[in-house]
Amino acid sequence: MNLPFPIQTYFDADKGGDSDALIHAFTPDAVVEDEGRFHAGHRAIKAWWRDVKTRYRHVIEPLDVAGSGDFAKVRARVTGQFPGSPAMLTFAFRLEGSRIAGLEIGA
Repeated sequence: MNLPFPIQTYFDADKGGDSDALIHAFTPDAVVEDEGRFHAGHRAIKAWWRDVKTRYRHVIEPLDVAGSGDFAKVRARVTGQFPGSPAMLTFAFRLEGSRIAGLEIGA
């Protein structure tokens, strides 16, 4: 699967547990929406990611991608320590240049 560079960086950093590389994939004012909550800016996104990684010990397996230009939706199998694991989730990315400006995670 051929993912845009910042999206591939996001998934690689998540898999490797590298919060610094993950944050570098985002614009400074990026917003992540997950589980009905919004996390804006590097500090909040890093705190969110560390929290969910610790709580769920999840692994994300991207399966397919659709979209064009500055928007991409990635369907992924997410396995971890949560009810209903594994789950199929959609990661909807909005890109600005070579970074992620927005990410919405949902079913």
